[in-house]
Amino acid sequence: MAGQQPTTTEAQPSLHRVMGPWLLLLFIVGDILGTGIYALTGKVAQHVGGAVWVPFLVAFVVAALTAFSYLELVTKYPKAAGAALYTHRAFGIHFVTFLVAFAVMCSGITSASTASRAFAANFSDSLGLGYKEWGVTLVGLAFMAGVAAINLRGVGESVKLNVVLTMVELTGLLIIIFIGFWAIGSGTGDLSRALEFNSSADGNAFWAVIAGTTLAFFAMVGFEDSVNMAEETKDPSRIFPKVLLTGLTITGVVYVLVSISAIALVPPAELGEGETPLLQVVQAGAPGFPLGVFGFITMFAVANSALINMLMASRLIYGMSREHVLPAVFGKVHATRRTPYIAIGFTTVLAFALILFVGQVPALGGTTALLLLAVFTIVNVAVLILRKDTVEHQHFRTPTIVPVLGAITCAFLVGPWTGRDTQQYVIAAALLGLGVLLWAVTMAINRATGVKVEAPRSEDFHPEEN
Repeated sequence: MAGQQPTTTEAQPSLHRVMGPWLLLLFIVGDILGTGIYALTGKVAQHVGGAVWVPFLVAFVVAALTAFSYLELVTKYPKAAGAALYTHRAFGIHFVTFLVAFAVMCSGITSASTASRAFAANFSDSLGLGYKEWGVTLVGLAFMAGVAAINLRGVGESVKLNVVLTMVELTGLLIIIFIGFWAIGSGTGDLSRALEFNSSADGNAFWAVIAGTTLAFFAMVGFEDSVNMAEETKDPSRIFPKVLLTGLTITGVVYVLVSISAIALVPPAELGEGETPLLQVVQAGAPGFPLGVFGFITMFAVANSALINMLMASRLIYGMSREHVLPAVFGKVHATRRTPYIAIGFTTVLAFALILFVGQVPALGGTTALLLLAVFTIVNVAVLILRKDTVEHQHFRTPTIVPVLGAITCAFLVGPWTGRDTQQYVIAAALLGLGVLLWAVTMAINRATGVKVEAPRSEDFHPEEN
């Protein structure tokens, strides 16, 4: 959201409620669409074979369960809050609230790093440059530096811009669906592959699907960000449920159709090679289609994801610093640009490290899903705890079994039994460990200087963006 930094400690005016159901729907669809489906379709196929659509469908079901929990919370507390605030309201433990907020911040950095890698790979392949590993890495670093420069200059979210970006992202996926079904109709596509399972070494299709779902879930995240638009939505308690569920359903259907189209044109073994699976689909199904155009659409989609996630990550670091749970230096604001330049620099350095030392899209995308699945587990539990907290207005109430199933499924997908690459746990642990270290240092400084940490408020975790 575009906005100015508060200039007074007096109560600030409420945000302008400009979003009706259609604009909210486009915001939700645009937030979910992006890097995941463009970059990870082939890697999911490596786990399950031709039935690549199944993990996306399972990921949709798990996301929908958690979406119901978010719906109860956002209609019960229609503020620009989020997982950290719901956690604090339910548990009241500062350290747990900090961990949730820092995990969300880390998920933004790993997601943006995934997008940078996808951008670099598509840049190389669509222009026929043929960059090797280091070439792709250098382009990814340059891309992330560009994101940081834009972030430093000051970028505000715009609803109208989001509509344009959403239509670009959706157009690319509709092109894939059209090419795939045209090929199937003309007899050049092999639809039977969509029913073939590659059940891995142990011959168990169930665990192959679960392993694929741990990656596919990355494509479904984003719906949780919509709660931050509650204060700018007209009558949020009434329209949020149907709009959020509609947006999730639209993206779920699009993902399943894209998966079926992709596998009908490109065998799973080939689809899993390289980092530009949908470019392979265009090449196979429409050789005359200009690859540069589709590559541009893909780069546009993932660039948008990276920018939004790095904006979110830097503002969260800034907000936590201002609340004295991270070092005060992260709260510094540039004198002329009015952007949190130290926080931006810190998150950019972390992204550089991930691109340099991890690099691979599955590891980064899988880590994003891992972090958010852990957060979603806590949010589902928070819904049940907060049932005792009554409010005066009417709000959406999900059946009790839904958050129970949401917590169980999200917690299940976090575990190592899913076949998740251990590298993802190492990355997540390193990031969270850094956060805990910074938190401990800050708490020691607070005790030495007599600073008392207050309970967090909604604006602490959704600071205004310049």
